[in-house]
Amino acid sequence: MGQQASVPQPGTHIQVIGAGLSRTGTASFSAALEILLEGPIYHGGTQTLLGPPSELKSWKQILRNWLSGDHATTLALLQTRTAGYAAITDAPASQLVPELLELYPDSKVICTVRDPDAWVRSIQQVSSIVRLWFLGAVLLPLPGMRHFMGYNWLLQAQWDRIYRSRDVAGIYQQHLQWLREVVPADQLVLFDVREGWEPLCRALGKEVPDIPFPRINDSKAVDRIAEYHIRRGLMRWAVIFALVGVSVWWFC
Repeated sequence: MGQQASVPQPGTHIQVIGAGLSRTGTASFSAALEILLEGPIYHGGTQTLLGPPSELKSWKQILRNWLSGDHATTLALLQTRTAGYAAITDAPASQLVPELLELYPDSKVICTVRDPDAWVRSIQQVSSIVRLWFLGAVLLPLPGMRHFMGYNWLLQAQWDRIYRSRDVAGIYQQHLQWLREVVPADQLVLFDVREGWEPLCRALGKEVPDIPFPRINDSKAVDRIAEYHIRRGLMRWAVIFALVGVSVWWFC
């Protein structure tokens, strides 16, 4: 997960579709793409959690139309959402690869990979945060983030539709098999961020930059952002209760 949301740049178009599952180094990958492609990158986790309040609402609309089978509307909304970015990575884009390829047929599809067992442990960390019993109530007063629980439900429905299973241990391999079915072999690249610049630059036909490959700790970023929004929600509730208390005192 990146450090801050990117801002779209008019005239910029998607060149790379990041097809890797969340928690496979997508934040480091996105930072590397920003350097190589010299343009803003849409990292799903960062944009939805740290971007404008409209982000979550727009993805809920896209996912609802995708789930209902309204292909034309899905494509139109997806094109609007991705306009101005040089690449898109992380969920929910990693499960919308066929649609993104239809919009950007010349794009390279790069799937970030990691050890499957390590991925399972990492994704379970995210799930444990999302399942916090109080999370929906805490986020309710926050513009944008009040849509997070509904958005997360739609993400789960998207995974259910594609993988037809909630067996987390098996989804990693299912995702790779699904990509091989929906992406032409000459457009699909598997990339481990631990390998650094060379394989990524080779896939994109770019020179290797004379700077270190970006390294972003996704686990720490998720914990930090979760704490940030929970703290914001609690502070907003404190203000609401204080105002209610003052109003009751005033009229009594």
